[in-house]
Amino acid sequence: MFDRLIVAILRNDQKQALFSPEERMEMVSEVMRGFSNLEVASFDGLLVDYAAQRGASVILRGIRAVSDYEYELQMALMNRRLRPDIETVFLMAGEAHSFISSRLVKEVIRLGGNISGLVPASIEGRLRKRLLGEAEAL
Repeated sequence: MFDRLIVAILRNDQKQALFSPEERMEMVSEVMRGFSNLEVASFDGLLVDYAAQRGASVILRGIRAVSDYEYELQMALMNRRLRPDIETVFLMAGEAHSFISSRLVKEVIRLGGNISGLVPASIEGRLRKRLLGEAEAL
């Protein structure tokens, strides 16, 4: 769909994330290894400003459910107001993945459930280690 894709991870000190931006960048790079047109980066500030700085003309966002669409539409319209030359494109998640959220995955892990197939195996190991103190899966 695109010649180049930048996975941009926001550095947000206001949010209490489970993994640091550097850890998230490492995980995305690990899972997406093999895609030569993919770059993983982090940024501060507004996504639309970062996109302009990097010469991007499109912001690609994923949508799982109607509730995602409402939030993403607001963001897309604000971004269009701020930078009319940058378009937002939405891609719908496949129905097999539309119910997955980080909150739900973390809750299932904490309660002893099986998340195989919901996240890559290497990510599952990191999640279990962080949430439960288990040794990281190899």
